[in-house]
Amino acid sequence: MNITLRQLTYFKALAEQRNFGRAAEIVHVSQPALSVQIREMEKSLGALLVERQARDVVLTPFGRRILEHAGRVLDAAQALTDAARWRGGLSGQLRLGLIPTIAPYILPAALEALRSRDISLDVQVQEAKTGRLLADLRSGKLDAAVVALPSGEEGLVEIPLFEDRFLLAGTAARLALQDQGAEALRPMELGASQLLLLEEGHCLTDQALDVCGRGRGHAQINMGASSLSTLSRLVAAGFGLTLMPELAALQEQRAAPAMRLMRFSSPEPARTVGLVRREASEDDGWCAALADMLRDVGEALVGAARHDCR
Repeated sequence: MNITLRQLTYFKALAEQRNFGRAAEIVHVSQPALSVQIREMEKSLGALLVERQARDVVLTPFGRRILEHAGRVLDAAQALTDAARWRGGLSGQLRLGLIPTIAPYILPAALEALRSRDISLDVQVQEAKTGRLLADLRSGKLDAAVVALPSGEEGLVEIPLFEDRFLLAGTAARLALQDQGAEALRPMELGASQLLLLEEGHCLTDQALDVCGRGRGHAQINMGASSLSTLSRLVAAGFGLTLMPELAALQEQRAAPAMRLMRFSSPEPARTVGLVRREASEDDGWCAALADMLRDVGEALVGAARHDCR
């Protein structure tokens, strides 16, 4: 029997995608090439792994058992690769993912801090929504990711970095309508105000809906913006209100001077920004060092916002 890591990778992708074409795209090969490898794997094992249906692929009972073994083998192989790459701590190459509501604000100072530690460090950055980052983290395409916690994923180590509180953003006129005294401003009591949020798939949207007690079908919800920069300009033009993370507040206010910011009464709504890595990957200090650096940068940014936006 000669089962290769490549075959296990292809089989895992097929099990997750349940479609030969999509699985082939994920592993960057042609569909015929992936199909050949799956058939070779079945031949070596002496039994079918999948049922090939017209528009679907279903694992056989034997295939489900093999998938469990494949996952353990691939995790061990990735851990071996990580151990070789990370010996000696944070050095060599770092593949870091960040969600779009964090990346533009924390990256400049974070990259400067990383390069000051080791000018030879090769940092590869990926900006994407949480779901994509977690998928790439699980597959080994990323070493770590900066997301809002909890991630909701098993098999990951989560390291809290800092608390990022939400501010209410709008024009001076719109905020004046909400200003019933600092003690009375609560996200659940925004009344009939139009609330502008990011498009589907951003975890910040889910968090904003939750703290404001509104559902996606609410008449006063607009989920069309693709970035906080777009939201800031819409808000500054008077189209509604939004929740602005402290991390982004000062930078977005400089870009959109007509936007004003107001704090909610205590306890202020917030998200926890954290660093996640695979539980199976070895950490000889690189992840802790990265977390400490990101924490310092993040706390400095939100600290400045708390000083200027009182």
